[in-house]
Amino acid sequence: MAEPKERPVTLRYIADELGLHVSTVSRVLNGRADARGRAASGDTADRIRRLAAELGYQPDPHGAGLRTGRSGLVGVLVPRLSDLVLATIYEGVDEAAAERGITTITAGTLDDDPTRRHRTRMLLARRVDGLVFGDARLDDAFLDELAADGVRFVLANRRSGEHPSVTPDDALGGRLAARHLLDLGHTRVAVIAGEPYASTGADRTAGFLAHCRERGVDVPPDSVVHSSFDTAGGRAAAERLLAGPHRPTAIFAVNDFAAIGALGAARDHGLRVGADLAVMGYNDTPLAAELPIPLTSVAVPMHEIGRRALEMLAVLLRGRSAESERLTPELRPRASTSGDPGTTGRAGSLAD
Repeated sequence: MAEPKERPVTLRYIADELGLHVSTVSRVLNGRADARGRAASGDTADRIRRLAAELGYQPDPHGAGLRTGRSGLVGVLVPRLSDLVLATIYEGVDEAAAERGITTITAGTLDDDPTRRHRTRMLLARRVDGLVFGDARLDDAFLDELAADGVRFVLANRRSGEHPSVTPDDALGGRLAARHLLDLGHTRVAVIAGEPYASTGADRTAGFLAHCRERGVDVPPDSVVHSSFDTAGGRAAAERLLAGPHRPTAIFAVNDFAAIGALGAARDHGLRVGADLAVMGYNDTPLAAELPIPLTSVAVPMHEIGRRALEMLAVLLRGRSAESERLTPELRPRASTSGDPGTTGRAGSLAD
């Protein structure tokens, strides 16, 4: 069948070429059943899809939006895409969205509440069908306002209240970190705890401290230092810990970038990482294993978090409810806690 030279490739054109009713073609290419819940037979659907592919048929998003009341757009808000963790999560969101014919629009918020409010309203003005937030706060009045207004959204990586979210089981991840360091014999441990408004830092720190208490290891309050999630914040926090009255032999940073900052502080203090001072991070970014002294970290499925967040939002957009998901982290021990440059170790869990 020759491709038309001037006539646009429409549902009507495909229907005429195959001798079918246009509603049958529409149901197949738009993934819908008829009023009685029926879809086209397998052979007919295959013929329709094959011809649509041959002709290069592209659905008209404007026309589809008029029919369904949806725009086919989803807004994604993240603190900053320069953050490898959030960028990887976004890739998962975008991949799952593309599989469903959804277009994502990303906005950076700099983890600043007024900026986030402004950019969220900007996305809603674009008629997005729903939102994925990667920058939720533990006490998040703005999310409560959006939920009250009927906006459909999902949280990724961070949780807040009872809003639907896909996150790592960060309390478990903190416990894995504590168990690793305590099993190595450390009793003077410290935490670079991240920002207090983020569940990632709060939950990882809480899990770490809970496991220490259960093992009879006291972590003084001045051995828990909050910081930004970047290398500069990690370095500044490590400097405080190393200059404090309870100088640690091991530091757990709640993300890899803060841990890398701590590595720099240890170097400047003349400490051998893995021997004089154990340092570990969280998220197991690709950089962690490639550092001159490979970094022990707690791995989380960042890409999968993004995919599942979009899948959860798709469920909400169909008018159904969704339960929050907690994905299981795994320990990745390396030389920064063992002192052996050749050590990569095996994954660990609290069930080992």
